[in-house]
Amino acid sequence: MGGRSKTLAAVAVVGATGLLCAVLGAVMIAVVPSLIKQQVLKNVRVDPSSLSFDMWKEIPVPFYMSVYFFEVVNPEEILKGGQPRVRERGPYVYREFRHKVNITFNDNDTVSFREHRRYHFQPEKSRGSESDYIVLPNIMVMAAAAMVEHRPMSLRLLVTLALTTLGERAFMNRTVGEVMWGYEDPLVDFMDKYFPNTIPFKGKFGLFAQMNNSDSEIFTVFTGMKNLSRIHQVDRWKGLSQVSYWHSDQCNMINGTSGQMWPPFMTPESSLEFYSPEACRSMKLVFHEVAEFQGIPTYRFVAPSTLFANGTVYPPNEGFCPCLESGIQNVSTCSFNAPLFLSHPHFYNADPVLAERVLGLHPNAQEHALFLDIHPVTGIPMNCSVKLQLSLYIKSIRGIGQTGKIQPVVLPLLWFGQSGAMEGETLHTFYMQLVLMPKILHYAQYVLLALGGALLLIPVVYQVRSQDKCFLFWSGSKKGSKDKEAMQAYSESLMTSPPRGAVLQEARL
Repeated sequence: MGGRSKTLAAVAVVGATGLLCAVLGAVMIAVVPSLIKQQVLKNVRVDPSSLSFDMWKEIPVPFYMSVYFFEVVNPEEILKGGQPRVRERGPYVYREFRHKVNITFNDNDTVSFREHRRYHFQPEKSRGSESDYIVLPNIMVMAAAAMVEHRPMSLRLLVTLALTTLGERAFMNRTVGEVMWGYEDPLVDFMDKYFPNTIPFKGKFGLFAQMNNSDSEIFTVFTGMKNLSRIHQVDRWKGLSQVSYWHSDQCNMINGTSGQMWPPFMTPESSLEFYSPEACRSMKLVFHEVAEFQGIPTYRFVAPSTLFANGTVYPPNEGFCPCLESGIQNVSTCSFNAPLFLSHPHFYNADPVLAERVLGLHPNAQEHALFLDIHPVTGIPMNCSVKLQLSLYIKSIRGIGQTGKIQPVVLPLLWFGQSGAMEGETLHTFYMQLVLMPKILHYAQYVLLALGGALLLIPVVYQVRSQDKCFLFWSGSKKGSKDKEAMQAYSESLMTSPPRGAVLQEARL
């Protein structure tokens, strides 16, 4: 009797545990997704208490800029009307450091900041040094020639005389460091004196001179603390809600984020839009595939073929014109009217005629396509590689002797790739708190529900088996009593004397 009581108690405990697990699992299924969502939203908004704030304030992972120059092999032939030939030099690799300064939280759910940038040359990662000499088109000469192309001939001849006096030529031989960070050029002083306010710098000229050890213009973005629907979206840049470089309202719009974080809970239908001050425009990347980075699920976004398409191929880009062939964007309106063009490296994804006009170019997707791998739940980049090319449109201009007989061509100057990937302690913390823990909770809720269901079956099975035993015992007892009664009746019949007539009848027989 005592053993049976203990068994019943154990079965009751198992049943209660199963019920508790099942209820807990069901509650988690109903509650955990919303809890995870709340935690993600809490930790991705621009708030000093959020997990991602330090990451937003200062990029915690190594970020590099690799620069490749297109050295002109045959400058004299080009001046005589020959086809340009270039040789790729590099990479010249720089470690890029970025951190936000003057961070100010505003009353309208926005935060304003500047971003300080500095670059350190990495000789161990580079193929060459900053003292290497490279032959390139003289951007300042070509810019000056373009500026006076439609001016009176007398002015063009005066510019030719000035360029000759200053010793300026169509091609220059400068070091990598000079081209990158600036060199003294008397033409800069000449332009500033006789054509004031035409160039945004004084003294030195360098393609990246304005970017090193300098602060960006003021960005104002939404924090998401009050309105999650606009988290990380740019409200203003330089105090402007749109720029004035282009010829349509759509092209002048400042859309997307500042290019470092995006809204959480992305889907394959999401796009990746950001405003790039260097390109003077907003850019939109599109979903390409589901991928994985260091065990973290990601969405890969790439540039659509229409990103730099001209207005003929893609009418919404008409506002960026005047255009040449499709696949390159004229950025002269935001680069002191120099005939500069932006594209993918080696004219990848552009009209093939552009690469055919310059010998030495070999566009391919593996080396020249850009991509961003984003964690879709948080909108935080895990791995990125942004590659862009800067080219100069050169041609002979009547009256400008320095331009000789140059045939019209878009000549690549350089291309650069900015790359970075989350790693180390930052990656570990991100994985543990925003990937592993939600995954454990996701599976735990179903494990608890299944375990609870299994434990609840134990008392049910026990009860069914107990009832079967009782039925068999009751049936066996009932059958035994009936046999007993039959045997007793038979014994009594044997002991009872038969009637007299029956005995005589038997005797006669």
